[in-house]
Amino acid sequence: METNSPLHETALADFHVAHGARMVPFAGWNMPVQYADGIKAEHLATRNAAGLFDVSHMAQVWLSGDNADAMLEALTPTDVAGIAEGRVRYSMFLNETGGVLDDLMIARLDGMLQLVVNAGRADHDIAHLEANLASGVDMTVRRERALLAVQGPAAPDVLTRLGVDLDGFFFMQVGHFDIAGIPCIITRSGYTGEDGFEISMPAEAAQALAERLVADDDVSLVGLGARDTLRLEAGLPLWGHELDETINPVAAGLRFALSKRRREAADFPGAGPILQDFTNGAPRVLTGLLPRGGRPVRDGAELALDGNIVGQVTSGGFAPSLDAPAALGFVDAALATPGTEIMAVVRGRETPVVTTALPLVPHRYIRG
Repeated sequence: METNSPLHETALADFHVAHGARMVPFAGWNMPVQYADGIKAEHLATRNAAGLFDVSHMAQVWLSGDNADAMLEALTPTDVAGIAEGRVRYSMFLNETGGVLDDLMIARLDGMLQLVVNAGRADHDIAHLEANLASGVDMTVRRERALLAVQGPAAPDVLTRLGVDLDGFFFMQVGHFDIAGIPCIITRSGYTGEDGFEISMPAEAAQALAERLVADDDVSLVGLGARDTLRLEAGLPLWGHELDETINPVAAGLRFALSKRRREAADFPGAGPILQDFTNGAPRVLTGLLPRGGRPVRDGAELALDGNIVGQVTSGGFAPSLDAPAALGFVDAALATPGTEIMAVVRGRETPVVTTALPLVPHRYIRG
């Protein structure tokens, strides 16, 4: 008999309610989907100034020990040993057929590896790590820590006004910082396509920090709804949509995440099929899709040409920065050339869509 497990709550659950959030179940957590101003306003506030996101539902996992690098390399296509102190890499757990079990961030700080994994896959990922735990590796799930993201062009100014010295601190770097007396670990990263930061801190300090951040006139509170439209415009894959156990990184446009040393050694899970696609091209690839007219196309819609199924929509909706509907989807590689018109089939009704290059909105990361 199935039972409904109680939803987890982040340290900011009361904070969200007090600030007018509409809370919804998400990946086993009670999370804010939007606030009073709505998804479009939150989205544009992030693009134009700064958005504050509670991402504490994502799991923070720390690995230490002499064999930690080799252990993680056995599960990913990343040159983990090559991650320098103070640096961050995007990575993936892979299966033996080249499919993606999950995507994650790997940071090296204080000589240890600090991972952030998706909320919806956290239990799977933690079990996967435990099942492959190498001798001499210590693994700690940091459930006592919270995680906030500040994203948008004003994000550096927001942190600077709180006394954070960002001199020499660029995209995909990590370090220790003090914000209003709160010890924080900050990465210059995020999943909106904008410049921004993810801030890890003790959970008991999360509300005090969130209040300090939202008091800044440049900062708007942002829920899961706008977080999804932002990453859609940025062309960033989401597990369960553009990534799953049947989709490999090459098809998903993630060739950059396959480290050169690991490709040359061909020693990561699924190396055979992944490297075949890396060399020859994947038969279906991820592309942007712009529907003609004002009607959005949604996840799961089939893509067709001349009556033949040639792909599928994986994410779709309204893109506030474009003021138009937009989508992501996989199409036969020959049709991925920008400007190709195909049909999205929704309940038997066809909507013309045009393929376009990703990202739909340019990334604005600040690189060194």
